[in-house]
Amino acid sequence: MPETAGEDRRILLVDDEPGIRRVLSLTLADAGWEVLCAENGEEALALFREKKPPIVLTDIKMPDMDGIELLRRIKAESSETEVIMFTGHGDMELAIQSLKHEATDFVTKPIHDEVLEIALKRACERIALRRRLREYTENLERLVEEKARRLIEAERLAAVGQTAAELAHTIKNIANALGGSLFVLGKGIELEEKETLLQGWGMVQRNVERIKTLALDLLHFGRYAVVQPVPADPNLPAAEAARLLEERLRNAGIALTVETLPDPRPVPLDAGAIQRALVNLLTNAVEAFEELPENDARERRVALRVRSLPEGGVLYEVEDNGCGMEEEVRGRLFQGFFTTKGTAGSGIGLWLTRRIVEGHGGRIAVESRLGEGTRLRILLPAASEASR
Repeated sequence: MPETAGEDRRILLVDDEPGIRRVLSLTLADAGWEVLCAENGEEALALFREKKPPIVLTDIKMPDMDGIELLRRIKAESSETEVIMFTGHGDMELAIQSLKHEATDFVTKPIHDEVLEIALKRACERIALRRRLREYTENLERLVEEKARRLIEAERLAAVGQTAAELAHTIKNIANALGGSLFVLGKGIELEEKETLLQGWGMVQRNVERIKTLALDLLHFGRYAVVQPVPADPNLPAAEAARLLEERLRNAGIALTVETLPDPRPVPLDAGAIQRALVNLLTNAVEAFEELPENDARERRVALRVRSLPEGGVLYEVEDNGCGMEEEVRGRLFQGFFTTKGTAGSGIGLWLTRRIVEGHGGRIAVESRLGEGTRLRILLPAASEASR
């Protein structure tokens, strides 16, 4: 007789007739099986639970618990166990009923060795097929996992490469600007012109400030790689962001109005990260006025608002009446290293803002009209993905 999967040669024989058990036990043992015998259903169930044989041979007609009931209970505990039924010639209806309960096969009495061998072969083939299918599935899962890991690694490397290239381009712009600053300083020294010296020195100072800003943006980018939302007062990040930008706004002649919630309820958010995002949006609003012509006489205004969303989240809004943006610029505003300030910006601040907002499960909306102003809105859900 054929081998079972995993070389498991145990078989449970269940029959209330001692003579049949004795004869079949000898036959099966000669074929290489380890035979476990039971004379009734209850004894068979106890032995099955203890030994877990892969194949069960059972008579259909037995006192107390018949073979159909034993089949049902075995299948309820182990659907993969192969159960072969013994039946008399007059019990075909019961045999067909056993097949409906997922018996592997049935063999009519008197039992012939050749017929039993065919039934056991079929049971072994089913076990082997399941084993191969399980191995194939496991191998496929490992293959998919390995391919996915390699794909993710490749994507990360590609992203790192792109980021490195864009960062290198930004640093190159700053280096070129510093080179121009040094050239002007050199000319001032060569010509002994104080005005040229002061001009070159001012250029150096501005570019050193750009390097400092770039470094801080990169540090913030790493710091807020993973946001950690906890229930917090949504007004606090807005109030702190306004405080940090207050002096710069005042020096630029920009009037800042802050509207917060009168009765705020805690919202899941990373207060430090949201504060950083609002600082970036306010900074962008300040810089929007720097793009206006010198003779522009408009009253310069920036508004920072905190509002509740109907579904229970929170809305942060930064609105200015500065230079506004064209549609093409709006579409790229939150891309990495994209800046509208030529060599003056790093392109990291708004990229970081998008990263922070998406880390909260939120989104950013942009409205802008060229020459009229911009409104940026951060919409955060009541329960972010990161806090679930």
